[in-house]
Amino acid sequence: MQFGIFKVCLVVVTAIVNHPLLFPNENTTLPATDEQIIQKMKDREESLKAEQMHLEQMFSSTVIKEKGEEEEASEKTEAAADEPPLDFWSALSMVIFLMIEIWRQDFQEGSAQAPSKEEDDLPFLGNNCQGVSLLNKETLAIFYEQYIRLTTHDAVKTREFVEGFADDLLEALRSICNRDKDMEVENSICIGSMYETWSVKKPLTCDLIVPFAPPEPYQFRCQPWISSHSISPDKQGDCGTIQVIGPDNVSKGCVCDRTKLGEDMLCLLHNPTPNKTKVVRDIDLLCSKDTDFLDTIQVMKWFQSAVTIAWGKISHKYDFDLAFSHLDTPGALRVKFRSGKIINFNITPVVQFEDSDLYFISHFPNSPRPHDSNIQWVLSFAVYEKRFLKDIAKKLPVNSCHLSCLQIVSFLHSKQCQITGSSGLTTYHLKTVLLHLLLSRPFSDWDVVMLEERLRDMFVMLEKCLLEKKLYHFMVGNPKLPESVNIPESFHCAEPLNLFRSFVLNRDLYQKTLVMFYEMLKNATVLINEYSLRLPSSSLNK
Repeated sequence: MQFGIFKVCLVVVTAIVNHPLLFPNENTTLPATDEQIIQKMKDREESLKAEQMHLEQMFSSTVIKEKGEEEEASEKTEAAADEPPLDFWSALSMVIFLMIEIWRQDFQEGSAQAPSKEEDDLPFLGNNCQGVSLLNKETLAIFYEQYIRLTTHDAVKTREFVEGFADDLLEALRSICNRDKDMEVENSICIGSMYETWSVKKPLTCDLIVPFAPPEPYQFRCQPWISSHSISPDKQGDCGTIQVIGPDNVSKGCVCDRTKLGEDMLCLLHNPTPNKTKVVRDIDLLCSKDTDFLDTIQVMKWFQSAVTIAWGKISHKYDFDLAFSHLDTPGALRVKFRSGKIINFNITPVVQFEDSDLYFISHFPNSPRPHDSNIQWVLSFAVYEKRFLKDIAKKLPVNSCHLSCLQIVSFLHSKQCQITGSSGLTTYHLKTVLLHLLLSRPFSDWDVVMLEERLRDMFVMLEKCLLEKKLYHFMVGNPKLPESVNIPESFHCAEPLNLFRSFVLNRDLYQKTLVMFYEMLKNATVLINEYSLRLPSSSLNK
């Protein structure tokens, strides 16, 4: 009987050790680097697996031993037969194990059920999101002060340096080209998380876009998905094409076919003849082969080559090195000072859509291309989003927590991607969730003391959108969008754009993203405690 009780306890211990909802909170000291934290969590996972295998082996050995005891049990006295046989304890152990397994399956299946309430009626889940504990005010406040502020303390200086250097670099680039015949490169525009003041991913990286236009009388005709019939339904989304148009609104091949260029002039749309002097060398065609549509790959090659030559013209003025940080990401630059300090920034050519603040961009830095065709350009609403955040901040309480929420969720997302790998969930999705919440709750709800509640709202809404496979673009077809945003009417009245539409078609990507999201929730407390400095024990257990 004592042996049977031991078996039951063994099964229960095995289930507790391997239960997916349990994650111990020991060791809240700050490791030296991010890699140590990630490796520590991976090592812990491997140790749990090894412990599970050891317990399974112990359980197997007890089963073999049990068979021998059952043979001896038939020869025992009638009094001993009154006690429960050993196979009773085996059955009881199996029943307990099956009940735990069924409960675990119910938990996983429950994550696939989508709530049917509207966004304004989000369910309040207390301190849990599908059974996973979130953080409390004290822990969040300490983490924000000791990690977020420390990470972003030199962001202002970084932004000022990048803006000044980019202006000098582009001025050198303009001096290479003839303004009457060549592409016109305009001033850079600062966008993204660094200039919206919520970036936390190290190293801090600035994003700039540079509009360019063809020489007169030629122009670019931008055709977004809402007005183009040439875009197939499976590729429709925040994309479009850019066509080279002549003075009579008729598609033309290139200005160089009808304009006599000088000996020292270079056409940036087509390769020059061999006997012409190249101002900017090694530039491929900007248009896709046998078409008059701009090619994203060729434009980036041209821009990368032009930046290289421009840097060669001004490099003597600076006491640092400039290089492209990623070969597969044109426009990703890295400044390395003699002291060893490094500043990263992305500078990407774009085409303005009509007279608006919408821009067609070849790609988003550090993101895979969303379309296979090189003539498909992505439409960026970054300028409008930056303006919206700036305007709404004036209506929110002083020291509001809206950007703090986005910083914390973005931090957790970044660290979880380092552990499990990237998925279909991006920081732009996290930002979109926040933008929707800003219009769905009273402004007074964003006071700094409400950080815990608003953070929970973000998790709940993100979970709801993932389960429904629906997260609508904040700027496109949003009836709640304030008129002060002044987005073009065609986009304001367009059909809502689902940013999670890829999950409907790609089941594997959806499952991977869903698993990643719940892993992020489970690891939230551990990650934040690991990156906080000597958290009080009373804060950890509340």
